[in-house]
Amino acid sequence: MRTIYLDNNATTRVAPEVLEAMLPFFSDRYGNPSSMHSFGGLVMKEVREAREKVASFLGASPEEIIFTSCGTESDNAAVRSALNSYPDKKHIVTSRVEHPAIRALGAHLASHGYRVTELPVDGEGRMDIEQYRRALTPDTAIVSLMWANNETGVIFPIEKAAELAKERGILFHTDAVQAVGKIPINLAKTGIDMLSLSGHKLHAPKGIGILYVRKGTKFSPFLIGGHQERGRRGGTEATTSIIAMGVAAELAGAKMEYENTEVRRLRDKLENTILRTIPNTKVNGDRITRLPNTTSISFEFVEGEGILLMMDEYGICASSGSACTSGSLQPSHVLRAMGVPFTMAHGSIRFSLSVYNTEDEIDFVLEKLPPIIETLRNLSPYWKAGGQVVEKAS
Repeated sequence: MRTIYLDNNATTRVAPEVLEAMLPFFSDRYGNPSSMHSFGGLVMKEVREAREKVASFLGASPEEIIFTSCGTESDNAAVRSALNSYPDKKHIVTSRVEHPAIRALGAHLASHGYRVTELPVDGEGRMDIEQYRRALTPDTAIVSLMWANNETGVIFPIEKAAELAKERGILFHTDAVQAVGKIPINLAKTGIDMLSLSGHKLHAPKGIGILYVRKGTKFSPFLIGGHQERGRRGGTEATTSIIAMGVAAELAGAKMEYENTEVRRLRDKLENTILRTIPNTKVNGDRITRLPNTTSISFEFVEGEGILLMMDEYGICASSGSACTSGSLQPSHVLRAMGVPFTMAHGSIRFSLSVYNTEDEIDFVLEKLPPIIETLRNLSPYWKAGGQVVEKAS
């Protein structure tokens, strides 16, 4: 059975070109890039070139790029650095729809005396820039907002938000894990102080991330150890993954137009056909200002997990907008923040495409999905009751 992978916001396949570039560093070029000898020096040269590729892709300087282990580490490093650099400031501004790497960190910091403002979003997942402006105070140490939402693909006005923070002397960080490679980014033309990205969302392997820190920004290391990364992140360089990140950045830049034309077209075909052929469905989030590869669709009166399990029988991979917590299913915090009704949010599915998806794959999904939804609705007491919420038998 073939696999039709439409869960690229969760992770991506490693690009063949990336894998090929990595292989020599598992065997022939295994030297430690921090070593004094020429064998290690040759590896350091490759690391330097990878850093330059990433910097060029982001519109940054090589010295502004820090290699980390993942997006979560980059997020934590950015926020904690700001708090350590400005110990007298105890306020953090973020949003209600952030990734747990920020949201859970905010809850942790709130339990340790910090004040955290989580900005709401409207029914389309959009942030009110005026409400954001009013949330900034002289006590704000850092703003951390995601550039694009991982569930809905909705894009926040990050450049404007960074500009407003800069006017008030507040550090601005963005979790750009989902945005990088899908929308153009030129950090030299923004007021962004720090930016996080993750390699495995960009066709590089898991275990490599980036933290961009604008030159001149105060920075307090999260991992303290050796001299690596100019003393900003201790630990022996993950050479193979760093090389991979450089190649992945180059590929992402080269395929940006394809992402915003062909991938967008396939996404729209999938989305529009679902809305046309399956009743009681709805797209979650702003359908205009969003990533080209992402659609979150709610199927009323069915459970997302049931849809995923039945699609999995055909080799179709996607994600649910619900999370199993303590034995009970609850809609995602993103959909709850948007005010999506329970009967819709409970049956939400996120499809996220990549440059490797094909028209034939989309056609296959569109063939199999309508009967899946029909089968599940025929089993649903809510659907049978004409949409009335009824108690299930215990």
